[in-house]
Amino acid sequence: IVLRAADDGDIEARLALENDPEILRMFGVGGGQIGPVSRAAAERWVKRLREHPQAWVIVTDRVIGEIRLDKIDRADRRASLAIGILDPASLGRGFGTQAIRLVLGHAFETLALHRVAVRVLAYNGRALRAYEKCGFVEEGREREAALVDGVWHDDVIMGILEAEFRRAAQPS
Repeated sequence: IVLRAADDGDIEARLALENDPEILRMFGVGGGQIGPVSRAAAERWVKRLREHPQAWVIVTDRVIGEIRLDKIDRADRRASLAIGILDPASLGRGFGTQAIRLVLGHAFETLALHRVAVRVLAYNGRALRAYEKCGFVEEGREREAALVDGVWHDDVIMGILEAEFRRAAQPS
């Protein structure tokens, strides 16, 4: 995979990805909130990524999603990570794990961060497994923090420290 800055060509790529209801449910979007991707929404997606200082599109043979480092705190050397694989055909193929590892390398080596955190809905088993493969550990749970389709769900809080990333990156 390749991570790169978003460009105007990604508007068409985002339109082609559409809005898969099951993928969006993993992000906490309920069925009643899902509609087709409009050109304006695709343009906003690209604009948001272009204006974000630490955001990239995830590319295989085509754009399949995005990944970002948010809430970067230079004093405490921490940030949060967000990723979205939007292409159903790309799920379960390790692309998310590869993207996460690349961004963690950037976070710990280039930005000299000490800690990266994620929040993930407890029912998103695929994401939980990907984060665990990358070295994240569960640190806690925010009970009934997300209302999705009228049902409350927990948010799992996970984190990885620089030393844990370096140990996980060592060949066995």
